[in-house]
Amino acid sequence: MKSYQDLIDIITLKKLSSNTFLGKNYPTAWKRVFGGQLVSQSLFAAYETVAKHLQVHSLHGFFVNGGSIDTPITYKVKNLRDSRNFSYRSVSAHQNNETIFTSNFSFHKHETGVHHQIELPNVLTPDLLLTDLQQAKPLEKIHPHRYHRLIKMHPHIFEFRPVGKALFLETSKSAPKAHVWFRLKHELSTPFSMHQLFLAFVSDYHLLLTTTLPHRESLRVFRTFYATLDHSIWFHRRFRIDQWSLLDIESPTASHGRGFVRAHVFAQNGELIASLAQEGLIRPYKP
Repeated sequence: MKSYQDLIDIITLKKLSSNTFLGKNYPTAWKRVFGGQLVSQSLFAAYETVAKHLQVHSLHGFFVNGGSIDTPITYKVKNLRDSRNFSYRSVSAHQNNETIFTSNFSFHKHETGVHHQIELPNVLTPDLLLTDLQQAKPLEKIHPHRYHRLIKMHPHIFEFRPVGKALFLETSKSAPKAHVWFRLKHELSTPFSMHQLFLAFVSDYHLLLTTTLPHRESLRVFRTFYATLDHSIWFHRRFRIDQWSLLDIESPTASHGRGFVRAHVFAQNGELIASLAQEGLIRPYKP
């Protein structure tokens, strides 16, 4: 993606009927539909069917089949319930007569109430850190093929600044924890819902790799297949995707070929803006 407008064009679906939408694909380097695209497009479809004063506060999705970037995706929205303060939607994504993704969304009217949150982790601020691509730059001479593959896979409209070594560069065994600052590089002058949609898209980066950190020394012997199985987001407070946010990631467990990870997302001012959870397939295999 060359600009944030490219992502807006991908997230924004074509309306076919009151509950059916058509979406195009983010052209991934790995030729399969990116999970964050499915989450953000499904959220867009759900948003199109609820009252304008409602905002999504939670979503839960399941990746049923792999999708091809060569075929548009059809989204179908089912109205589960509308009440005075909440609306619930179910969205299914289809390609070649197969369901590839299903998701549920809850939208809530703004209310006031009790307030508490955990504290922002005490880590280096983004102005003191290198970007992940700056960290990867030495690979250009040592492993040029790998470097150019990383460049091709990177969503360049976002900037990532890891606290420590970038996850894709780590080769030593370490605890399954990571901190990554991120932001959209360009100012986004849109309604708040679009900031949520951008976060939904970018939330599929960095999580699953964190589950592999205790196993890097053994996994690097093999090629490893990764696939997200399910993904959840809870939106807690308003935020701007074009300002720095911190991913505070932890993987409590991995077993039976699956890794589980959860993360908190903090604004730089310390506000907890969202929480994430994901389980994914981690399958090493000999080349």
